[in-house]
Amino acid sequence: MPQDDINRQAFKEEAYDLLGELESALLELEENPRDQELIDRVFRAMHTVKGSGAMFGFDDIAAFTHDVETAFDKVRCGELPVTRELLDLTLRARDHILELLGDTTGTRAGSAQAKAIIAGLRGLAGAAGGQDAAPADPASAAPGQDEALAAASGGEAVTYRVRIRPGRDIMLCGTNPLALLAELRDLGAGQVAAHIGEVPPLSELEPEGCYVWWDVILATDKGEDAIRDVFIFVEDDCEVTIQVIDTLGALEGDSTYKRLGEILVERGDISADDLRRVLGEQPRLGDMLAEAGVVSREQVESALAEQAAVRRIRKDRDEQATASSIRVAADKLDDLVDLVGELVIVQAQISQMVSTRGDQELTALAEELERLSDELRDSTLSVRMLPIGTTFSKFRRLVRDLSAELGKQIELKTKGAETELDKTVIERLNDPLVHLLRNSIDHGVEPPDVRRAAGKDPCGEILLCAEHSGGEVLITIRDDGKGMDPASLRAKGVERGLIARDADLTDKELFSLIFAPGFSTAQKVTSVSGRGVGMDVVKRGIDALRGSIDVDSRPGEGTTITIRLPLTLAIIDGLQVQVQDEFYVVPLSLVEECVELIQSPEERRREQQVLNLRGAIVPYLRLRDWFDIPGAPPEIEQIVVTGVEGQRVGIVVDHVIGEHQTVIKTLGRVYRDVEGLSGATIKGDGSMALILDVPRLVRIAAEARG
Repeated sequence: MPQDDINRQAFKEEAYDLLGELESALLELEENPRDQELIDRVFRAMHTVKGSGAMFGFDDIAAFTHDVETAFDKVRCGELPVTRELLDLTLRARDHILELLGDTTGTRAGSAQAKAIIAGLRGLAGAAGGQDAAPADPASAAPGQDEALAAASGGEAVTYRVRIRPGRDIMLCGTNPLALLAELRDLGAGQVAAHIGEVPPLSELEPEGCYVWWDVILATDKGEDAIRDVFIFVEDDCEVTIQVIDTLGALEGDSTYKRLGEILVERGDISADDLRRVLGEQPRLGDMLAEAGVVSREQVESALAEQAAVRRIRKDRDEQATASSIRVAADKLDDLVDLVGELVIVQAQISQMVSTRGDQELTALAEELERLSDELRDSTLSVRMLPIGTTFSKFRRLVRDLSAELGKQIELKTKGAETELDKTVIERLNDPLVHLLRNSIDHGVEPPDVRRAAGKDPCGEILLCAEHSGGEVLITIRDDGKGMDPASLRAKGVERGLIARDADLTDKELFSLIFAPGFSTAQKVTSVSGRGVGMDVVKRGIDALRGSIDVDSRPGEGTTITIRLPLTLAIIDGLQVQVQDEFYVVPLSLVEECVELIQSPEERRREQQVLNLRGAIVPYLRLRDWFDIPGAPPEIEQIVVTGVEGQRVGIVVDHVIGEHQTVIKTLGRVYRDVEGLSGATIKGDGSMALILDVPRLVRIAAEARG
């Protein structure tokens, strides 16, 4: 791929991240319109998108973004207030930039939508400044971190030493270092010294290489961030150091400034070793003080120990601060997980083969291989784990826009955004959550006047919560709206032919009707609801993730929808069990204990299958009966006691084999609708074992018991 295409792709990836951050910052700014840090975040995001876009040939994006940046520059300077109109326009501008990033035809740059957004922003900026908006100067406002220096200098210029060492290939990226010097000159009075000692002979010189570096002594009242903004787009291609060397009042009573050696070392003109070697010919300060009797030798040693300790602490802190991260393509990560899965299968085959040889050396190697494969599996899966908050942040915009469209006042609250989940699960969870939130906004939360008449706060609330529960993640969507009326659901179910008129159904069974295809309680079809194609999509999406969904509602109080999802769809720890010649895997995170079951044939034929386990009644089901496996059970069977949603249910098997690293494989279409199975895995001998859908089996046992 050509370098230009690589650079443009890198810009797009960075821009998508920046636009996501921009949307979050704007929504937070709506709640805290005076938060200067949020205003700065919005401005920096726009400034970076504009500058990087211009650098990599996205001139349409740079030109469009300029007006948004201008408006928020006025907000930063206190000339323009943060209003709903400004935020609406900026959110629309953000969406338009997103469209421009994906526009390969170049037809959207001058669209009517873009012109309307620009006209609105210019109108706001012009009204605030009393004239048409002018191009914003990103270095025109002093940043917050320089307020201390500005106060110390009484608003006067601060003198900085700026050392600029461009990378050898900086001009290949389209950057002219002389333009950077010109931007610095615009900030204040300065003196530039060029270093040309690295310029090679003409025969060795590359025309596009940069061999010169500069020292700039700059006096400016704009602050250090304004200087850094000059280099914001060349941070990776240019080494820049900025030091404050003088502020008003900093040198009172000291007209000598710094010693020559300090200046030369700070500038890098000589090394500290050279300075120490030359100075080493003179007596050391500690020796001189001790010999003069001013301090004792012990005091000197104590001071030197303190100095060494502080330097060591600072060095360790600096090394920790240099920790970095890299961006990896998602498909490469998926390939890595697939390879790790195959490695786990091969490791299981090796362990099984070694167990039959009786060779102690091979056994030790197999155990070491198993340990390493476990660590590699855990490390690889941890890389795939992402905080679910990355998805939650997208929904604030959905709630804001849709509630405004429907004339409702709704506040979205989130909890547990730091809860981690496999990235594949998060990606596939987006659509179900969108449908559930839209359903809560449209069907759940009432309009302000209705809520006021019912004695409620006119502003409704939707809570989006995530938390870990064993080997699963629970996601809860709870609203304080009107709730669901089981009688209305029954009537609609009868009307649609989904249930018989005399069917005896519990409230939970009636609530589950909302997931039936074509089911809708909306009185009319709108752009939001009424076609009955939303909630069945949710059910299919959650089932595809091997999850479950539960609904609870109380009329007049609200509705709670709980989703249970596995942490990962790739590899899990499992407990391998056997029934006759068939093998199954129970997710180990759901297993509480295993106990023996001894029953007579008459006891096995009892209709109620329950176990008295240390005074607690535990229902159980037999896999042999559930999957209709022929053959007689052994005299002593095993019960695997599992716990799901606070319920304990036993699963009766012939034998418990032991723990098994389970690489999850999806079932084909033929077996996808078989109740009680969620996938399959390959055993060490190459045969297949089926993975049990324990939550589903628990629900079946609970229903049979009830």
